Amino acid sequence: MGAQWKQKGREANAAAKGKLLSKAAKEVLIAAKTGADPSTNAKLRMAIDYAKKVNMTRDTLDRLIKKGSGQLDEQVNYELVTYEGFGPQRVPVVVECLTDNRTRTAANVRGHFREYQIAATGAVTWDFSRLGAIGAKAPGEADAEAAAIEAGAQDFEKNDDGTVTFYTDPQDLDAVRKALETAAWNVESAALVWKAKNPVAIGPEHQQELDDFLAELDEDDDVQTLFVGVK
Repeated sequence: MGAQWKQKGREANAAAKGKLLSKAAKEVLIAAKTGADPSTNAKLRMAIDYAKKVNMTRDTLDRLIKKGSGQLDEQVNYELVTYEGFGPQRVPVVVECLTDNRTRTAANVRGHFREYQIAATGAVTWDFSRLGAIGAKAPGEADAEAAAIEAGAQDFEKNDDGTVTFYTDPQDLDAVRKALETAAWNVESAALVWKAKNPVAIGPEHQQELDDFLAELDEDDDVQTLFVGVK
């Protein structure tokens, strides 16, 4: 794994879809703060792409962009807060939250780590790399290594579902995404991630405990993304 954790089968029910839409809405609101034009705001462009992927309506998306960019009277107070800790079997975890109440979020996250260990800033992320990650499907029999070189990606991984994840410098994320699209790759996701440098291995007897811990975190409305350093 070593990168973003995604709850298995979460897209299969209405409650999960509601959470995905809520997460997408927060990303759009935050991204729109620095500009309402996706052609000049790469972060907003990626947030819009994700919102469309989870089937957000055009009207809702337009309103969120206006709200986030200050075109409406409503105030937007969400901010990104990152927590670090160790879960079952000392698996390192990075928790990214979008919150309008730091005190509430900090208390909730500490509660989720109650049986494990919350850590100080840097205690976990020192062993992670901050990268751009682009998930894409190849056009026909296109070679992933050649595509990575031509698009300017640092590295790539082939996934079990047939997609390829291309890794980039954070500042190159949007440029590499555009280059892949120009080369006819079907880009399904593009985001900044924390990727473990030395992911740990756990035995199958501990997998359910880890999955339950991560699922509990993921259910928290303030938790936006989880990154897990496990093989």
